[in-house]
Formats: sequence, C-alpha cells, structure tokens
Amino acid sequence: MTDERARGYHRLQLGLTLLALALGVAYLSTLLATGAGARLAARITEWTARPWLALAAMALAVGAGWRFLTLPLTWLAAFWLPRRFGLLHQSFAHWVWDAVKAGALGGALALAGIEMVYALLRWTPWWWLAAAAAFLLAAILLTLVAPVWLVPLFYRLEPLADGELRERLLRLGRRTGVPVLGVWVGDQSRKSRTANAAVTGLGRTRRIILFDTVVREFTADEIEAVLAHELAHHAHADIWRGLAVQGAVTLATFWLADRLLAAGAAGLGLAGPADLAGLPLLLLIALGAGVVALPLTNGWSRHVERQADDFAVHALGSAGAFVAAMERLARLNLAERDPHPLKEFLLYSHPAIGRRVARAQALTAGSHG
Repeated sequence: MTDERARGYHRLQLGLTLLALALGVAYLSTLLATGAGARLAARITEWTARPWLALAAMALAVGAGWRFLTLPLTWLAAFWLPRRFGLLHQSFAHWVWDAVKAGALGGALALAGIEMVYALLRWTPWWWLAAAAAFLLAAILLTLVAPVWLVPLFYRLEPLADGELRERLLRLGRRTGVPVLGVWVGDQSRKSRTANAAVTGLGRTRRIILFDTVVREFTADEIEAVLAHELAHHAHADIWRGLAVQGAVTLATFWLADRLLAAGAAGLGLAGPADLAGLPLLLLIALGAGVVALPLTNGWSRHVERQADDFAVHALGSAGAFVAAMERLARLNLAERDPHPLKEFLLYSHPAIGRRVARAQALTAGSHG
C-alpha cells in the first residue's frame, strides 16, 4: 500500500511539473510570437534609457507574469499535495513565508545573472565564454557561503548535541580517513516528516547537515550509515566534481545560446542578440537547454551517489544498517522504491531506493563470497 501511495504521489507531482513546464514554454513563446515582448520592451525603453534599469524592469515584468501564471501549480505541488499525502505539516502562513524568501533570493540571483549576461552581450562577441566563467565563480562562492548565510534562512542549525553519537561519528571519520569538520542538525521536523542529509560548503565552511528527523527517527547504526555516505562525498571531492560538471553544462548552454540568439534575432526582427525584446528567447533557450541536460546531470549525480553508497557499505563492513536507513528514508519521504527505468534515467538524481538496497546487499555478499 505504501509503495502504491508513493507511485500515486509522484505521478501527480510529475504531471504538475510537466504542466508548469508547458505553461512556461507557451508563455515565453507567446511573448515572442505575438510581439507582446517587443511592445513591452519598447514601453520600458521609453521610460528609461539606462540599459541596466530597462533590463531589470523587463526581467521583473516577464518574471512576474511567469510566476502569476504558474502560481496555482506551485501551490498544488509544494503545499497542497504534500499535505494531502501526509508529508508536510507546516502551516500555510509559514509555507508562504518560506516561499517568499526563496522567491526573493532566487529572483535576486536570477536578475544579477541576467544583468551580467546582457552586459557581456553588449561588450564582446565572446560573451558566452566570459559568462560561463563568471557563473562558475558565482557557483563556487554560493557553495562556500551556503551553510553560513543561505541555509540558516530556512532552518535553525545547531551542532549535534548527542555526545555519545557525536563521538561515534567522529570515530567513523577517523577510521575512514575523512575528518568530520562538523555535523549540524536542521529543524526540518517543524515543517515536514521528510528526512535527508547533505554535505555543504567548501574549506572552512564545509559541514554535514542532518535533518532532525534523521536524528529522531533513525537508530544510531542507521545514522552512522547515513554519515558514512556523506563522508564519501568529502573523500571523493564530490562538491568540486559537481561544480566542474555544472561549469561544463553552463559553458555548453551559453555557447548554444550565442548561436540561437543570433539566428533568433534575425528571424524575429530584433536589433541584435542584446535587444531587450529578446529576453523571452534567451529564457526559452535556457529552459530548453536545462531540460536537455537534465538526464546527463542526473546520470552523473547517480554515478556519484553509487560511489558514496559503496564507500558507506565498505566502511561499515555490512549492508544491514545501510539497507535499514534506505528503507526508513523511503518510508518517511514516500519515495518510489522501483520506478520505471526510463523515469529513473530522466528524472532521478539518486538511484532508486530498491536499486540502492540491492546493490548494497550484493556488495556485502560479494565481499563474503
């Protein structure tokens, strides 16, 4: 019954995601096809001759329309549906406040990125190379400050208080040769029953964050298994590897945008790739490139997560605690144990729970065989 509920939940979430994607594509395409985007850009340039201010107004107008169009779907996917399936117990007011913070932060970062891209478009034909480099540097900076400045906007973080458990985890770090720089606990339980853990930050800001749902619901053996998986990301330098993959995808996206913007500007009667009226086209290109790259980046992520799973099983010496932790994660997060292989290939950043469990058991059986 639980797996059937999980399939039903994820089927509805996928439907909402695809509908939101279709609405976004239709909205941006309509702005281009009807000339509404060009008329809006003309009105804005009448209001101000400053390129950066006109671009900010254009981006805010286009973004506000997109947000308004997809707002009901966001409510359904992020609030109503998780509450309907017992995952979310956060009040609507607190959910709205979190959404406002996330929207303001994401909007500010997006606006800064758009301003930089258009400044480079006006400055050099090699804008795509400079923009990719700048985006990579920005990603490194955000990764560095995320545990200190960004995560605390949404969670109260405290060092792991359980002295016995903390000492056990420190021993695990010493045994695997991966020092534990800090294990912090985030108060997810005030929002949701879901459980997760992550390695965040770089250098002195690097730390492991556990949701308090993990600390409360998992046994000490299972928490150790979760931490062993996260330690593997430290051992394998997965944050840096992930940044490298992200940088390569960003470079390819901007290179493609350079070609398509030049062709699209001619076809749409724009003054050039840096024409303000071409912003919906740039957003369409970025959206399309993201969809095309998703299976590639997810495939890389699944590879990294399999390596971390293997590291954890070898570090623990058996699969028992790891398998139990995976089963508990699946139950708390209402995860699909065995999704269709095509769905997993296209959409999953982690191997499916059933696949992770089977691989861990096979590793243990092989080591004892």
